[in-house]
Amino acid sequence: MKIAVFSDSHDQLDYLKRALLSATENGCAQLIHCGDLVAPFILSALAEGFAGPVHIVFGNNDGDRSSLTRRTLKVFPQVIIEGEMAELDIDGKKIFVTHYPRYGQLAAATGQYDLVCYGHDHKKNLIAMGKSLLLNPGNLCGIGGQPSWAVYDTVSGSAKIIDLKI
Repeated sequence: MKIAVFSDSHDQLDYLKRALLSATENGCAQLIHCGDLVAPFILSALAEGFAGPVHIVFGNNDGDRSSLTRRTLKVFPQVIIEGEMAELDIDGKKIFVTHYPRYGQLAAATGQYDLVCYGHDHKKNLIAMGKSLLLNPGNLCGIGGQPSWAVYDTVSGSAKIIDLKI
C-alpha cells in the first residue's frame, strides 16, 4: 500500500490540490498530514480531495483546533484528527507521526517504528535511523523551499519525496 505524507499546508490551497492530485495519480490509499493545516477550509479540501483515510496531527499553527475537530466529526468521517502525535498501524507497518523534528528523531531512535513522519521546519529529509525511516516531506506552502510531499510504500518499506511542479 502507498501512503501520502503531507506537512505544513499553511492555507496554501493551490499547492495542496496539486499534491492531492499527485497522491491519487501515485496510487496512494491513505494520507498522513504532519500538521500546520492552519484554517478549517484546508481540512475540507483534504477530505474532499482524497478518497481514503486521512490521519492528521496538530502543528503549532493549528490554532482553531476546536473547529477543526468539530467539523471533522460532523462532516468527514474518513478524516481522523489524531491529536498532538499518533501511533498508527497501517498495512502491518508501525508509524509514528508528529509535527516536531526533535520528537520525530527521538521516536526514530527507539527502533520501535518502521516510519517516523514529522514537519515543522519545512526542510525535506529522508534518512534511515536504525530500523526506522525518518521522513519530513517538506512543505506544501512554498515557504523556505519548493513545495513537496512524500510517498511511503508499505510493501518495499521505502519512501520518496516528490517536488511539486510550480
